[in-house]
Formats: sequence, structure tokens, C-alpha cells
Amino acid sequence: MAPIKPSAHLAEVRYEIRGALTRRARELEAAGQPIIKLNIGNPARYGFTVPDHLREAIAAHLHESEAYGHEQGLEEAREAIAAQQRARGAHHVEVERIFIGNGVSELIDLSLRALLQQGDEVLLPSPDYPLWSAATILNGGVPRYYRCLAEHRHMPDPEEIEALITPRTRALVLINPNNPTGAVYPRALLEQIVEIAARHRLLLLCDEIYDEILYDNTPFQPLAEVAGNVPCVSFGGLSKVHRACGYRVGWLSLSGDPLRTHDYRDALQLLAALRLCANVTAQWAVIPALKDTPTITALTAPGGRLHNARKAVLDSVAVSKYLDLVTPGGALYAFPRIRSDRMANFNDDAFALRLLEEESVLVVPGSSFNVPTSRHLRLTLLPQPAQLSEVFVRMERVLERMAAEETPRAAAALA
Repeated sequence: MAPIKPSAHLAEVRYEIRGALTRRARELEAAGQPIIKLNIGNPARYGFTVPDHLREAIAAHLHESEAYGHEQGLEEAREAIAAQQRARGAHHVEVERIFIGNGVSELIDLSLRALLQQGDEVLLPSPDYPLWSAATILNGGVPRYYRCLAEHRHMPDPEEIEALITPRTRALVLINPNNPTGAVYPRALLEQIVEIAARHRLLLLCDEIYDEILYDNTPFQPLAEVAGNVPCVSFGGLSKVHRACGYRVGWLSLSGDPLRTHDYRDALQLLAALRLCANVTAQWAVIPALKDTPTITALTAPGGRLHNARKAVLDSVAVSKYLDLVTPGGALYAFPRIRSDRMANFNDDAFALRLLEEESVLVVPGSSFNVPTSRHLRLTLLPQPAQLSEVFVRMERVLERMAAEETPRAAAALA
């Protein structure tokens, strides 16, 4: 019998954060080899816990969580989100313009499905979080990438963004604080990007899931406040700031001119209704998460575990012969680069596989984030600082071996 063929839509879709390298790591673990995993931002897997008051809120409302809820989410939770967004300066944010989903991942898909016609273009950062590219493609869109180069501290160039716009461009995506680079965009840059969106009547989509994970007093500027009346969708959730990935609670807030966004809001509501509702039980955690004192600051401030983990990475890169790094201002990742003056011929996939096979460390190659010819790697800051320091010792050993192998090849090429 003929095999079942998967959809052709998947031909260009990739998600290497949980891809072939992860499958190989599982094989090695099954064979008894312990693996240090730095591939994913999943706090609970590294010993972080959800704040007690969020758990208590869920427990107190279990008896109210047994029926389908409103397709946009619990009204009390949406009121808390709307209040947060208005306090941050967002324009025209009301409860009916808030949608709660099963994580931001579901809402990214819904936001693009409600917007795109076949062949419409979406401006995405390179590197991006690969779900954005996948959701664009699966909803009939075409990704167009603007570069966020290490040479520019991983900040986008507004002129390059505008040069990519065509009559088919519908939306401009920002990830701030950025995954995978840790870049945090200053207000002046966001103002330039908003001006571009206004001139070309683009919808702004801003993934702000790491909004409170900041280091060294780096300020976070919400895009909606800068956007004003320009239509803007801001995404947030419990997964990262509140270490509640398994709760699968994310939200989107639609701001800007209600007349321009009325039909889009209704399209979002239709799609939300088709999937009935988000996880009701976990939504009860939204209210204390947004109204009570933040708990992430103790982890990112000097002396906190995340701050110390980031310092371990910075210190390790500083003494490396082969690596450089733009200091991450926020989020849960570092995006180091292998220096071209130390190793001319470098393949990030090949290195990541060798690091796994030879030193039992799992990282994500930079090319997995839609970066062509990448010399980068992404690793999470969630492990203990001492373990991160050990990881860089192992990375240096593999790079030393690769450099030693490259020297004879270079000599042979010149002979």
C-alpha cells in the first residue's frame, strides 16, 4: 500500500529546538549517557517552580473550571490583562480586545490565520523564534527576513525593514526581549519601526513573552504604548516570567484604532470560538500573576540565579579563544558566535552534533532560527551557573579539536 503523504505545507517548516539533535540526545540517554540539555527554555526542568500564590489561585477555583469557558478567556483574567496593558500606555485596550489562548504559541497561529491571504508577506527578524516562520508558512504567508546582526548588537535596521516592504506585506513582527539573542529594543528604535508600520499600514505583532526578564537595569519599552493608534497585537503569558510553561496560558492584546481593527478582532473571535476555549483551570493564575508583586526580579537581580547564570556565560566567553557574545539584556538565552578569525570554516550543525556526541552537551545551532550561514549557537541560561561554566569548558575542547583538524586541511589546500 502507498504511504500516507504529509501535507506539502510542511516542506518548509522546521523546529530544530526539538528536532533531530534532540532525538539523538534521547537515544544517547536511553543508552545510559547523561546529557546536559541547553536547548529549551523550560524553567521547571531546571528546578524553577511556579510561585505558590498562582498554584493556590488554581486550587481555589477548581470547582469553577469544569465547563467550557468564554472563547476569549475568563472575563476576570482578561480584565487583569487589559488593566496591565492600559497601565503600560496601550491605546484602546478593552476586555473584548483581549484573547487568552493555550500559550502564546496558539495565539501566534490564530493572529496570522486571521490576517493572511495566500501569498501575503510577513516581515520577521533573522534570527527569529521559528514558530513565527512556521505559522506564517502554514497560513499561506511568505516570510521576509530583516537581519539582526551581532555587529549591530542584534538590533534591526529600520532602513532594511522598509526596503523589504512590497504591496503584499501585511505585518511586521518584533520579538522583544528577543529570543534567541537576548536583545532588548530601545524606545527610539521602536519609534522608527512604528513610523514604518504607519506609513505602509502594516499590522504590528510584538512577542513580549519575556517582558520582565531583564538584566542590569535594562528598561523594557512595550510596543503598544509607542504604537498609539497604529494597530498592534502584543503577546504575553505565564510561561517564562512566572515559570509556568505547563499551564499553557498566553494572551494577546489588540490595541490601536478600533475602526481599523474591528473586522480583524471579529476574525480572531471566530477562530477562538472554533477551538471552544483555552484551558480554564490555569487561567485563574493570571489574576494574581499580574496583580501581585513580581517574583522574577529576585532571580534576575545581582545575586539571583539567572543573573549568576548569565555572568557564568559572560565570564566563560571572555576567556574563550574561539567565542564572542553580545551581552543579552533580557530573556533566558545567550547567542554566542564562533570567531571567524579563529576558525574560518565552521558549520554550526556539525559543531552542535560533535558537542553532543563527544561532550554530551545539547545546544541549538543558530541556523535553526532562520539565520543563513550561521556561526551562532543558542543556549539557555536556566541551568545552575556551575554547570554552564562546565559546558563552556566542553565547548572549548571541541573547538580546539576542530581547529587542530582545520590546520592540516588549510595547509594541504595551499600546497
